[in-house]
Amino acid sequence: MSTLDIQNLHASVETTEGLKPILHGVNLHIGDGEVHAVMGPNGSGKSTTAYALAGHPKYHITEGKVLLDGEDITDMTADERARAGLFLAMQYPVEVPGVSVTNFLRTAKTAIDREAPKLRDWSKKVKEATANLKVDPDFIARDLNVGFSGGEKKRTEVLQMELLEPKVAVLDETDSGLDVDALRIVSEGVVHTHEKTNNSILLITHYSRILQYIKPDFVHVFANGQIVKTGGAELADELEQTGYDAVVGA
Repeated sequence: MSTLDIQNLHASVETTEGLKPILHGVNLHIGDGEVHAVMGPNGSGKSTTAYALAGHPKYHITEGKVLLDGEDITDMTADERARAGLFLAMQYPVEVPGVSVTNFLRTAKTAIDREAPKLRDWSKKVKEATANLKVDPDFIARDLNVGFSGGEKKRTEVLQMELLEPKVAVLDETDSGLDVDALRIVSEGVVHTHEKTNNSILLITHYSRILQYIKPDFVHVFANGQIVKTGGAELADELEQTGYDAVVGA
């Protein structure tokens, strides 16, 4: 089972001038194995939703709650939410000098499962995952995200998702900075993991191009810290044609 319930979520972000309210009552139910796309203009609250869900320390949930498979994770720390089955692919993955991709992946898997994976089984899974994402085997020996291109960073995020097998994956603008080929490869990696695990996905994006590969069950439009419109995949096409102003003002 992999469901996510966001109930009347209000959240603020820390700024130099104090807490700034961003989310103003987000309600969203993601059913078992469903794919939901969230679209909207800059500053509408999409990424704030992602970080608030993941437990980023600068993003404070001030009202409402979040349930993962019926369990209230609202007050959990980021690592506790990850162990519960929530995963965040960041829009801007951080560089970690001195820590190789392979060591990071195995350490993350150990932390999630509370036990180290068996080396032979783990090596096989890593080899299969890197092949699926068309990642050079030497790539995982490099320091995490250090000197990586945008496409390499996003492939690393999807590589994490495939190996950690979360119940619910939140993908924050995974398509940003990708060329056509990289977009296809990254998207195919997301779809492969989804088909293998039947996880639920919350996909945040500006553009409909990624939805040509990752087919959403529902599309939601964000504006002013709320979901203002919901529809099927055709809503993304409408946004592409008319822009956000026409839909948000409808």
